[in-house]
Amino acid sequence: MKKFLTLVALAATTIATPAFASGEGRAEIRGGLATAAGQEEAFLGVAAGYDFDLGDSAFIGAEVGLDKVLVDGSEVIFSAGGRIGAKAGEKTRIYAAGGMGFSDGDSDPYLGAGAEFGIGSKAYAKVEYRRVLTSGGFPDINFFGVGAGIRF
Repeated sequence: MKKFLTLVALAATTIATPAFASGEGRAEIRGGLATAAGQEEAFLGVAAGYDFDLGDSAFIGAEVGLDKVLVDGSEVIFSAGGRIGAKAGEKTRIYAAGGMGFSDGDSDPYLGAGAEFGIGSKAYAKVEYRRVLTSGGFPDINFFGVGAGIRF
């Protein structure tokens, strides 16, 4: 799985190379509900990324984030990944995401999908789902989140 994600990241970088001059950075706060094995806990996080335009109707981007499940003893999860999506009008983006999450010396891949909705000229709100594909016999973790951010 790690080799597959590495190949996807390499392909995304190759595709985005001609578009480096056209894009924008973003920073956001996010939170929601994390579920696994019948348990539910709140989470909070921050993320920053850069989206490259692939014409008028598509984009590809990179993102790093920090998320914390709000329960004693849980580690902060650092994530690095990418996303690819479609622009639905001038202020809406729908995307698929994937990457790796790192915490407590472990690393696990994640997959997800989301949508961003523009508010004004630079702000946005978002909804997102991510599934962390855990290893070592642990149950996968589902993150159901909302967020707010700004583009620059």
